[in-house]
Formats: sequence, structure tokens, C-alpha cells
Amino acid sequence: MEDYAWVIEYLPLGHASQIKKEPIVQLLGTKFFTLLEATVKPNVNIMLGQKVYVGKEGRQEIDHIKGRITYDKLTNAAKEALPNILRKAVEEREADFINFLNNAKPISIRVHTLDLLPGIGKKNMEALLREREKAKFQSFEDLRKRVPSLIDPIGIFANRILSELEGKERQYLFAKPPFGSESGRRY
Repeated sequence: MEDYAWVIEYLPLGHASQIKKEPIVQLLGTKFFTLLEATVKPNVNIMLGQKVYVGKEGRQEIDHIKGRITYDKLTNAAKEALPNILRKAVEEREADFINFLNNAKPISIRVHTLDLLPGIGKKNMEALLREREKAKFQSFEDLRKRVPSLIDPIGIFANRILSELEGKERQYLFAKPPFGSESGRRY
């Protein structure tokens, strides 16, 4: 269950196909990167990229959660905003992603969890593993200094999460798998 979410789309009059016209937001959960759709309370100002409380009690901006949605249900504007919001979300949870890098393990004899991250080839993975043996990574900045070939670690994680949300991955490392997904093993 998500307690907070990022606004990735705001439709003041709802979807064009809806009979009942009510303000709707499309959201990205901060914990499991769940895609949600919700209605907005009357007379509330909503901005793209705003973080809102979506927990059970005491919501200020959100009236009710309509439910989880899949990537294909996002508006085109939400799909365009999503990569930037994901970068923001990864930056905010830097410690979690650094912890992931510090503790990632092999999946099998031939595949390491780090192989599942886009932009981390064999050389980068070997450098990452070598450096984390010396000392655990402390931050994205520390990671960039010690493994300079990883130019954009935030982008690596944001791209992986986006790929999971789009349904392009067999294993889910960060996002909550969609309903009815046969795959979706989380590491």
C-alpha cells in the first residue's frame, strides 16, 4: 500500500469519455512505484510533480483512490512526465538504491541481479563489485567517483523502473507487478 504518490497527470474535468465530470489525477506511488488513478477534493490546487498523501486517513488533496492502473491507461502527457518524475523519485530514495547496489547478489551461476539494470554491462558490473568489496557505496556521488564509467546512476534506476511499469521485464526489481502477472518475482 502506498502512503504517498507523485502527481504525473492532472485532468481537471476528468477523462473525456467519462459521463461524470470530476477532477482526476494519475499518480506514481513513492514506495512500490504503483500507478494509481484518484479523484481530487473540490477546490484543491494540484500541480504536476507534486507529492500527495494517499494513505487511508487524513488526505488533504485526494478524495478517493479509484484504483491501480497499468502503463497503457496513462495519458500521453503522463507518459511524457513519468521519466522526469521517476528521476525525482529515485533521487529522493537514494539510500534505498545505494543499499540495493551494496547488497545485490547473483541470481544464478551466469546472471547477477546487476545484469538486470540497463546500462550496466560486464565491465561496469565487475568495477561495481570490485569497488563495493573495498567499501560499501555511500551515495550516488560516491558511486560516480569510484565507478566513473557509470555516468548516470539515477537514470539507470529510473529507466529500469520505467521498463517494469511498461511491462517489458520478466522480473520486477522495484515496481509492483501488475495484477495477474505470472512473472513478477521480486528480488
